[in-house]
Amino acid sequence: MTVVDEAEYEYAGFWARVGAALIDTVLTICLTLPLLRLVYGEGYWESEQFLLGPADFLISYVLPAVAVIAFWVARGATPGKMAVGARVVDARTGAKPTTGQSIGRYLGYYVSTIPLGLGLIWVAFDPRKQGWHDKLAGTVVIRRKGGAARPVSFEGAARDTKS
Repeated sequence: MTVVDEAEYEYAGFWARVGAALIDTVLTICLTLPLLRLVYGEGYWESEQFLLGPADFLISYVLPAVAVIAFWVARGATPGKMAVGARVVDARTGAKPTTGQSIGRYLGYYVSTIPLGLGLIWVAFDPRKQGWHDKLAGTVVIRRKGGAARPVSFEGAARDTKS
């Protein structure tokens, strides 16, 4: 159980979280659409049904949910959150979220989106940058102060001070 040093972190803001969500959405689409095409063929795109069958439900809803929850439990972040240098932690201790918190947080997304996405927009106005799903699960999203960017250095590079 790794607990973070409060002085090094800040709450991840609304736009960083929107960016992370966009990255995760693109990755999810890139993984699920080929699977749906493989199972249902080209006719999948022409169907007017909400769900074509059990595989559609599993690929479109269950697989992404399991993947997101697994990333939160194992890494504290989805690939999108990792890309923006953010991670989900327990709001009280700063430790990685438990499996129960992660499941509650995921289900909390539905609660957050039902009233016109108000629970997601809440992040922009909340002092701890918590959406309703965070509040329900007892989590916060943090990142290192100053954002995700880090200075780089190259060990083998010659240091030319004349240029």
